Amino acid sequence: MTTATAPKSLKPTFPSAGKRIFNFSAGPAILPEEVLHQCQQDIWNIAGSGIGIMEHSHRGPVFDKVIDEAVADCRKIANISDDYEILFLQGGATTQFAMIPMNFLSPETSADYIDTGVWANKAMKEAKLFGKVNCAFDGSKDNYAHIPAANEITLKPEAAYTHYCSNNTIYGTEFTSAPKTSTPLLCDASSDIFSRPIDINKHAMIYAGAQKNLGPSGVVLIIIRKDFMAKGKQGLPTMFSYANHAKEGSRLNTPAAFGIYVMGQVFKWILSNGGLEGMFKKNIEKAKFIYDAIDNSGGFYKPHARNDSRSLMNITFRMASEDLDKKFLKEAQALEMDGLKGHRNTGGVRASVYNAFPAAGCKALAEFMNDFAKRNG
Repeated sequence: MTTATAPKSLKPTFPSAGKRIFNFSAGPAILPEEVLHQCQQDIWNIAGSGIGIMEHSHRGPVFDKVIDEAVADCRKIANISDDYEILFLQGGATTQFAMIPMNFLSPETSADYIDTGVWANKAMKEAKLFGKVNCAFDGSKDNYAHIPAANEITLKPEAAYTHYCSNNTIYGTEFTSAPKTSTPLLCDASSDIFSRPIDINKHAMIYAGAQKNLGPSGVVLIIIRKDFMAKGKQGLPTMFSYANHAKEGSRLNTPAAFGIYVMGQVFKWILSNGGLEGMFKKNIEKAKFIYDAIDNSGGFYKPHARNDSRSLMNITFRMASEDLDKKFLKEAQALEMDGLKGHRNTGGVRASVYNAFPAAGCKALAEFMNDFAKRNG
């Protein structure tokens, strides 16, 4: 293998004031620029009130409007019926790993967990603190390189619920459709929420940390069917009961008001850009730039995810050596492409191209990949 030196133009640079670079971070991640501009205004003075959004009372009329619109727009995006509560809670998705079994599992009952990655595995471990767990699929055997087919999943008909993670950020794999189950289906959709059409009615609950596709870190979106929520245990600590939060409209205590506001602005942005169908079309086109660069590299780029399991949100690959991986990352950084370093579990490169990530950034990365392979292959 021959190695050529990088062009002299590939030297470290820093963006000038006001300039933005391509942010491939897995999270906290990129937000729509239109939303950021609206935030700039509303942090200073929202709705002509003379007070910024972060300073308003969470029980005042200005925030009433913010949260009411966020709920209404969320329902509109995914056609969510009144059979479901929409909640905005704190603690991120990780707190849900414990809160779900705390509400719906007991030492006498069991739950099914489909283990397709680190976060699914962590959720499963938390559930074991509260009841029995059936690992319905163990993806660790091939380092979580694929999404299981139906015949690879062993479900228990008596399970209190079945839990899965729709997109595995670290490994770059994604379910193309929800698993079929006769028990209530729960989904951690943190890294692909609202990136494509979703059938809410197949799920008893969907939850998502905001920091990848919806807003800033610190708030989690909960979509939970009311009849399932009613099965939650009584006598739980106040803040760990979904029913308590629903009764108070996500304001059982002071909520993450700014995060909810930003999420509401992202909902408006999604609706104005074609809704879920529009997001899906753009995400397919964006990911194709990068996957084509991988597939046309003659094996120079080695993808982690199996072809039938590839994520549209997180694209993972590596090269023949760690030295090449490091060189790739250094040159990409010099070209103002940030956040591409792969997770320690997979190494190599990870390009996270969530809803707000621009197609121009995917095209720029693909062009760099083609050039890098030619110079170093």
